[in-house]
Amino acid sequence: MFTLPLVYKIMLPLTIYPVAGLLKIFYQVSVQKDIIVIGLQTPIQIISACIAGSAYLLLLILNLTVPMKTKKRIYSIILSFIILIGLNILRIFILSILSHNNFRFFDFTHKLFWYVLSTIFVIGIWFLMVKIFSIKEIPVYTDIKYLSKNIKKK
Repeated sequence: MFTLPLVYKIMLPLTIYPVAGLLKIFYQVSVQKDIIVIGLQTPIQIISACIAGSAYLLLLILNLTVPMKTKKRIYSIILSFIILIGLNILRIFILSILSHNNFRFFDFTHKLFWYVLSTIFVIGIWFLMVKIFSIKEIPVYTDIKYLSKNIKKK
């Protein structure tokens, strides 16, 4: 699918440079393509999975599969993306510090962030959008319900 590579291409610099900027507050940092080097000894490679392209697409799909006015939809998409990138930058920043400091449970923490927190991030962001924008419909289900109701009438 062409969309994921496009998401990664756009989101990599929007993710890696803010993380590097935060790390520069505490360490000497350099960026080389998709790698942040902390000090001279800790390379942190930001791979596609780190960018969480699938999470952006899922939030987009959730936003597009609920009936709402265009202006509301645009605000919901933009806000959900801003929150996701902010959380993702914070996640990578924290994991980078843990890695640089040879945190004993780094692998466990990294997997916990990947498998548990990434899912919680997306669900939490969607629930927040539902609350902020007063979304009453359920993605896809509302459309199916509407279609089946109209098919039965004919």
